[in-house]
Amino acid sequence: MRSTSSTSSTSSTTSFALVRTADELHTLVASRASAARAAASSAARPHAAENSRTAVVMTMGALHEGHATLVRTAREYVGPDGFVVVTVFVNPLQFGAGEDLDRYPRTLDADLTTAEAAGADTVFAPAVDEVYPGGEPQVRISAGPMGERLEGASRPGHFDGMLTVVAKLLHLTRPDLALFGQKDAQQLALIRRMARDLNFPVEIVGVPTVREGDGLALSSRNRYLSAGERRTALALSGALFAAGDRLAAQHALRARADSLPGAQNRAETRAEALSRLGEARAAADAHAVAQATEGNGAEAVRAAARAVLDEAAKAEPPLTLDYLALVDPADFTEVADDHEGEAILAVAARVGRTRLIDNIPLTFGATK
Repeated sequence: MRSTSSTSSTSSTTSFALVRTADELHTLVASRASAARAAASSAARPHAAENSRTAVVMTMGALHEGHATLVRTAREYVGPDGFVVVTVFVNPLQFGAGEDLDRYPRTLDADLTTAEAAGADTVFAPAVDEVYPGGEPQVRISAGPMGERLEGASRPGHFDGMLTVVAKLLHLTRPDLALFGQKDAQQLALIRRMARDLNFPVEIVGVPTVREGDGLALSSRNRYLSAGERRTALALSGALFAAGDRLAAQHALRARADSLPGAQNRAETRAEALSRLGEARAAADAHAVAQATEGNGAEAVRAAARAVLDEAAKAEPPLTLDYLALVDPADFTEVADDHEGEAILAVAARVGRTRLIDNIPLTFGATK
């Protein structure tokens, strides 16, 4: 077991460690807990150590600011007396034929620096034999119908492999809570479902997507993009933001129509109400008015995103769309045009050899 001096001011421990086996991890956690109890007792805080919790942030390495945000959030959840574990394991079960298992970046030394600076207590970086001691497991967790949609349809078996390793790492790290980024929205939904359906005694916490200054969602795969490919890749977030703007405009138009004096007491359509309002912008945007009158405009939201992606398909290099979907976060099925409540707009595409995903949460009917 390798230990280094900690530079984190938030951690309750005095050293940062890299461990390779579950036994080493459990010994370290027990040692830290004993030290925390002694420190709490000497500081007249007898219940501090009793209330400490362990949080895990699971990664495949190549850590970036998005991962660092997960670690900092984990520290906020467990406090200075808690314990934060970062796992680094490139899971072979998640990679299908022709995918980038061998190409996936391995940057453990840099990962240790990032994890320590963000406030982790330890990095658990097991070998494949530690996680799968008998070779690839014969018994695996099935992601079920939700795991066959979107990412599951594009990458058959991916979610079965993901859930299997998450389940194993939860057993090996024994956390009270586990944090995952919302960029992988379908993954997060499936992990929450697994924890609930299989009675895992762990709290699953979703953390908002971290983006670079130009809007591109942080991903370990971004490093594969050339300058030209990166410019094209910005269409993913651009499409999502355009859709969000479209929905906000829909809500604003409906709110204006509904707020007209006497509008609620007359058999008057929203289009008629907006025309009576006499706003030049609303009158000029007949499509927006029409969409604001019926349902909540889910199709208009899809169309706004699709228009950006269609333009990117003509770029050089081009964007090749895998899917654009507006789905119910409960099961990742497409929502109807009259959908009300929460939804996720998700996109996946290839730019060059690199496949990227992104999504944003949307709320329909919030201003009704």
